[in-house]
Amino acid sequence: MIGDVGKRAETFVACHLLKAVEGWTDLGLGKFDLFYIRDKQKREVDFLVTQDNQPWFLVEVKNAESHLSPALALMQAQTGAKHAFQVVIEEPYIESDCFLHQEPVVVPARTFLSQLL
Repeated sequence: MIGDVGKRAETFVACHLLKAVEGWTDLGLGKFDLFYIRDKQKREVDFLVTQDNQPWFLVEVKNAESHLSPALALMQAQTGAKHAFQVVIEEPYIESDCFLHQEPVVVPARTFLSQLL
């Protein structure tokens, strides 16, 4: 029902992230939360996941754009998040552990979402 393809992609990933953070918290793995993040210069990243009130990973959602968003590395440096992902909806699945990377990385949505709860 969401007409804009970019907003639809963000909503799709948001639903999966919300399910994951609630599931991890319910399983007693810590206290997990999901946030949107933007600085005073209006640079933003779609999602920040925290574990026990500490930044854990950032997610920028793109439908097809595979060029790494500069805001992702900037926000990772500012927050100290361990991981930063640019999740691309229209990329095919690859066999890779996303959470092995500590630098910002472009990852297919199918790969990233398969590694959540």
